[in-house]
Amino acid sequence: MDKPALSPLPAERFDLSEWSRARVNIDYHIAFDTNYYSVPYNLVQELVEVRSTPTIIEIFHKSQRVASHLRAHGHGHAVTIVEHRPRSHQAHLEWTPSRDGALGSDHRPEAAAERARRTGACHYQSVKSILKNSLDAIPTAAPPPSSPPPLHDNICGAEYFE
Repeated sequence: MDKPALSPLPAERFDLSEWSRARVNIDYHIAFDTNYYSVPYNLVQELVEVRSTPTIIEIFHKSQRVASHLRAHGHGHAVTIVEHRPRSHQAHLEWTPSRDGALGSDHRPEAAAERARRTGACHYQSVKSILKNSLDAIPTAAPPPSSPPPLHDNICGAEYFE
């Protein structure tokens, strides 16, 4: 009965987008819907418009689209396009572990800190001395076995919790 009065469906689906505004943070990301999306770094502190759909986040500055991202689901995710970073930040991302080792970022400081913890010498000067004298390469003696807790009515052993 209604069929003669019906018109054809539109060629494009209905646009379910929402618009909002955001300010670009110092880390060249905007916060939107508990996630972070990058924009070109030269827009830091600028006000931008955000068009969101269920699948896409588009960011506009003065009516020009400056970024488009797939929408992240969850909380606290950062979606970053490498080209949005300053060149110095891009170069840092290209550092390899071998370059970090060449700069002195090896495992010696961690070994020295572990030795300092085991010996109870947890001070900067102690760790510095351990590194200077290469004591981090010498294994420390195993810690002495701990004595059992004293017997008392309020102290339960492991069998109590089984």
